[in-house]
Amino acid sequence: QVQLVESGGGLVQPGGSLRLSCVVSGSMTRIYAMGWYRQAPGKERELVAAIGTGGETNYVDSVKGRFTISRDNAKNTVYLQMNSLKPEDTTVYYCNKQWNPRWNWGQGTQVTVSS
Repeated sequence: QVQLVESGGGLVQPGGSLRLSCVVSGSMTRIYAMGWYRQAPGKERELVAAIGTGGETNYVDSVKGRFTISRDNAKNTVYLQMNSLKPEDTTVYYCNKQWNPRWNWGQGTQVTVSS
């Protein structure tokens, strides 16, 4: 059974930074395109950043230039470096495969951007 464990969230002031981590157990991340998602209350979960097996990256327009996704296949871990955070980035962040069929979702990690 694949397990996803996200961490690194917290409370940060506008303009601050956080680095999220996602450790995947039970599968090998190196063979999958991976993504970071977020879901605000009452809204659908959206893919904000993705990284392919070859390291190619894609971002939703709202985070381009501020977020950076990376992966360490040896550690089965995917990261999301979040800079210049804005209040509208506040929500729970999850990782998973970029494409279906996705694994069961983890608990996510809460990011709160507030002064």
